[in-house]
Amino acid sequence: MSEFEPVRLTSLSSKGGCGCKIGPADLSQVLRQLPAAEPNPNLLVGLDTSDDAGVYRLSDDLALVQTVDFFTPIVDDPYSFGQVAAANALSDVYAMGGKPLTVLNIVAFPISKLDKRILAEILRGAADKVKEAGATLVGGHSIDDNEPKFGLSVTGLVHPARVKTNAGARPGDKLILTKPIGVGIMTTSIKKGALSPEEIQRVTAVMTTLNKKAAEIMEPYDVHGATDVTGFGLLGHASEMAKGSGVGIRIGRRQVPVLPHVRELAEAGFVPGGTKNNYAHLEGSVTFAPSLDQIEQWILCDAVTSGGLLISVAADKADALLGDLLKAGVEAAMIGEVVADHPGQIEVLDSI
Repeated sequence: MSEFEPVRLTSLSSKGGCGCKIGPADLSQVLRQLPAAEPNPNLLVGLDTSDDAGVYRLSDDLALVQTVDFFTPIVDDPYSFGQVAAANALSDVYAMGGKPLTVLNIVAFPISKLDKRILAEILRGAADKVKEAGATLVGGHSIDDNEPKFGLSVTGLVHPARVKTNAGARPGDKLILTKPIGVGIMTTSIKKGALSPEEIQRVTAVMTTLNKKAAEIMEPYDVHGATDVTGFGLLGHASEMAKGSGVGIRIGRRQVPVLPHVRELAEAGFVPGGTKNNYAHLEGSVTFAPSLDQIEQWILCDAVTSGGLLISVAADKADALLGDLLKAGVEAAMIGEVVADHPGQIEVLDSI
């Protein structure tokens, strides 16, 4: 931002901190009021399982993957904000086993109040990340708004037989997570000025990392289900996987990678409202080991922006997949397992 006067973008957002989605309980209440969609045999993935993207079959060997995501600034550097927003939107296509093809920018910006070069930097950051993904920017839409918001609509391609959904996990599978959690707590801390430059750089690096490499590595493996961990947090998205697949899930708290100093920040009060809403929504769906205190439970529910993939892979392939991910520099960890008992429920143990 050396070319123009620095602006704390996160201070311009009334929701700054985690880019949280509308909670699943509130969203389901809205969707229940809408008329049921007409059945379409070519709609392979729609609204039924709260999946990451829609998938529409064009032919026997080709399907479209479609998604959209945008939010208010969660970092102050505009170039980094554009990168985070792009990586976050592209992630939905990777989670479905697809490859991004084209993107459209979605822009809301106070054009008369902020330097136009800030918007240019946001768009430049996104464009660089889209290029890295091998996708093509084909246009977009913008409005003049009091609060900056940015994101992408992404269209990808996938073979209909190779679609990954959050409803395919099978008992006996192992669960692999490809990025550390704690992002929501750290980005809330950015808004409050509580992070060091090194900590900001660390969490920004996590959010701007594409899930492209992880998706490409998992593609040849016997992966039964996948989702990306975003606004509903690790346990929220794991819960959607458990319910959609009709299985139970066990997660070991000690196996889950967490960004440095997240616990200390949470203890200092930097827990976003979205994280607490996620925790409240999961009441009755998650059982925590008595050794896990409130802070640890919140961290596992932390609202993430541009998080990693949660992969449900056959047990006999899990070690090999994890090894390949680690060799490629992906911050992956085996965090749990899929079980037949307690379907639709999650059990969080101290360790597994």
